[in-house]
Amino acid sequence: MSEPVTPIPAPSPASAVVPEIRPPHLPDDALRILSMDLDAQGVARNADGKVVFIDGALPGEWVSATTTRRKNNWEQAGLTAIHRESSLRVRPQCPHFGLHTGACGGCKMQHLDMGAQVAVKQRVLEDNLWHLGKVRPQMVLRPIAGPDWGYRYRARLAVRHVIKKGVVLVGFHERKSRYIADMDSCAILPPHVSSMLVPLRGLIASMDARDTCPQIELACGDTVTALVLRHLQPLSDGDRDKLRDFARAHGVQWWLQPKGPDTVHLLDEGGEVLAYALPEFGITMPFRPTDFTQVNPQINRVLVGRALRLLDVQPHERVIDWFCGLGNFTLPLATQARQVLGVEGSETLVARARANYGHNQGLRAAGAALASTEFVARNLFEMTPGLLTADGVADKWLVDPPREGAFALVKALADIHQARIGAEGAPPLPESAQEWTAPRRIVYVSCNPATLARDAGLLVHQAGYRCTAAGMVNMFPHTAHVESIAVFEREGA
Repeated sequence: MSEPVTPIPAPSPASAVVPEIRPPHLPDDALRILSMDLDAQGVARNADGKVVFIDGALPGEWVSATTTRRKNNWEQAGLTAIHRESSLRVRPQCPHFGLHTGACGGCKMQHLDMGAQVAVKQRVLEDNLWHLGKVRPQMVLRPIAGPDWGYRYRARLAVRHVIKKGVVLVGFHERKSRYIADMDSCAILPPHVSSMLVPLRGLIASMDARDTCPQIELACGDTVTALVLRHLQPLSDGDRDKLRDFARAHGVQWWLQPKGPDTVHLLDEGGEVLAYALPEFGITMPFRPTDFTQVNPQINRVLVGRALRLLDVQPHERVIDWFCGLGNFTLPLATQARQVLGVEGSETLVARARANYGHNQGLRAAGAALASTEFVARNLFEMTPGLLTADGVADKWLVDPPREGAFALVKALADIHQARIGAEGAPPLPESAQEWTAPRRIVYVSCNPATLARDAGLLVHQAGYRCTAAGMVNMFPHTAHVESIAVFEREGA
């Protein structure tokens, strides 16, 4: 494996248990913060030994807190005072972040040093792999990190005309609330989008449809910024003209969504195509603003490159990309493999992936053609050994599932292995599996460490693989979201 790796580190300062040295002159009710959970809550124990979760507290701090919720085994509490501050505490960059009334709920960790954020998420990944899957990776990959601010190229902004206050709000919801935060900027949105929040409020306030536009979805490509306006009633000609004026003034492309996602269409046909590039592979990916793409394009480029290096595809190999979507990994794979199969649950996405393949094949007329690539639609949550083996033998797999993970897929793989080793209770092998061989290597990209750990447990303990490497990907700085990547090698391969 050519990707640089490092041994599994000791617990990080942000997540490790902190030695108990009680400073003098503390209030009797002061609590020592032992660690941090994935929701960025400090974790302490009270005098009775009960676990207390405290919003806004960091490991190593001594704090006072007021209990807001009690259960048999734990309590929730609000931070009231910090008596000894952690060296990892930093000043949040965004004025709308915090514990105050009306604070934006889009971020949870702006008060924590970025290096510590990465360490916490790495520890979450390792803890999930061990506690849920009983899997320890042989090596831990260096974390993938990128810009800390201005990275969020995809976002869903809530819109509301607050009649009593005579204002329109555009932004994220308040912390632990259904109300929309009164925000005039956002540090994690691209600067040109952040600067549009106040003008967007003015635009919606000026429209006839200000009470029937609940949402604006943001999708930035490399050169196009698309805004999808959800509107519950038809727009007047005057409102359409106002959208056009805003588009000219701010350099955006308006799309309209009168009903479900399949009704999304351009306000005016023509204009530049929304797309992003993967320069390392010479690939350009057109997409619609409601298609799934990664929110952080800088990290996505690095992630695709690392995944393919870890997979180490050779020119004679066949590769399957499970949950292929628009072809984010499939098309780069087609620059290296002999043959590629992309499998996705949505017929619509399969059609888009085929179109993207044709688009890039056309762009490469003067260069090396992409490998033979097919795309098929399968319900990957109802996979069986028979369905799995019907798609043929592949040397390697790339798996990139949604938050639900790839349980049915890896369970089918495990069932085949269990049948071959004669395990008690194993299902009989289908005829198509008699000569079928499992992939030698699997690279699994995950957006949920819990489902990755569950699937890793199946691969390692029932499917005949070992986890050779794993690491976290900081796709969403300042949030509790953990993206990760893991490598599995078939025993004896």
